[in-house]
This record gives sequence, structure tokens and C-alpha cells, in this order.
Amino acid sequence: MATLNVGFLVGSISLTSINRRLSRALVALAPQAGLTLTEIPIAGLPFYSADHDGGIPAEAAEFKQAIESVDAVVIVSPEYNRSVPGVLKNALDMASRPWGQNSFGGKPTAVIGASIGQIATAAGQQHLRQILSFLDSPTMGQPEAYVQMHEGLITDAGEVTDESTAEFLLAWLRAVQAHVAKQIAGANAA
Repeated sequence: MATLNVGFLVGSISLTSINRRLSRALVALAPQAGLTLTEIPIAGLPFYSADHDGGIPAEAAEFKQAIESVDAVVIVSPEYNRSVPGVLKNALDMASRPWGQNSFGGKPTAVIGASIGQIATAAGQQHLRQILSFLDSPTMGQPEAYVQMHEGLITDAGEVTDESTAEFLLAWLRAVQAHVAKQIAGANAA
């Protein structure tokens, strides 16, 4: 089995984000699941405006190319006000425009998020799944992954200190690998 090249977006631009810590843990565990995870940054993207559809800003063109160049995309995101962070929504809008040039079309995706709350990022992930569905991105439905973060669960370097959490994240990454492989096989058969 060849290693799959997966890009990831962190839905928070905060350098101290707990979701950034979660992404570091996923990067460290990914090789055991047959994946290589590489961040596709969103912090430098300008705000989406239809005024740019005729001439996409360089940052947006690079972002779209990065999405198109990977086998799949994992989105690691917090929940803001029971929805998707604005910076992440902006990135998704950038990737889907101009009309007819949707970089997420047919691109397999998976979503995960961390929060200190008991329901973690459940509501935000539901909105995100609706957006990805509209973007024609086959999104992994199961297993869902909502990580309730507490101090010390994942270090700043991405080390998972709880064995059951590490096992869960590795199982989730293996499900991502299977989802992506299935989508690629289906596309190649068509």
C-alpha cells in the first residue's frame, strides 16, 4: 500500500490553538496509518470577493493548487458559536471559486476537532459537513471525531499523553486512509 499524501487545514489561525496541537498529534501518528500529513496554511488568504474571480490573488491560487495537489484533505477545526470559524469558511470559499473551478470537487475529506467543552465540536462539524457536501467533496461519515481537550492531553509538540486517546486518533487516521483509498479506487474505476 502506497502512502497517501493528505493536506490538512487548521480552522484556527491562533498559534496556541488546541486544534493546532491536535494537528501535530495527527501528523506524528499519520505514518502508522499509511498517510503523510502536510499543512496547507489559511492565515495568509485574503477575504473572498467575487471581484477577484477574474484574477485570483496569488495567495488564493497557491492555496487552490495545494488543495488540488494532495490525495485528500483533513480539516482540524474548533467550533465558533456552534458553527465554522470565519477564517475556515473564507478558505473554503476561496477554494471553490471562481464558479466552475472548485478545488474541493471530488476531493476526499475528513473532519476532526477539539474543544474543552463536553460536546467538543459537534455542531461546527455538522455545518462543515454541509459545506463540504455542497462543494461535492466526499466526506468521511464515520467514525466521527470530537476530542474533548484537557490540560496535558496533547503536548505542544503533539505528543498524546493518554493511551486510549492515541489509539482512538490512530484508528480515526486508519479510517481516513480507507476512505481516501476507496474514493481513489472509485475514481480510477470510472
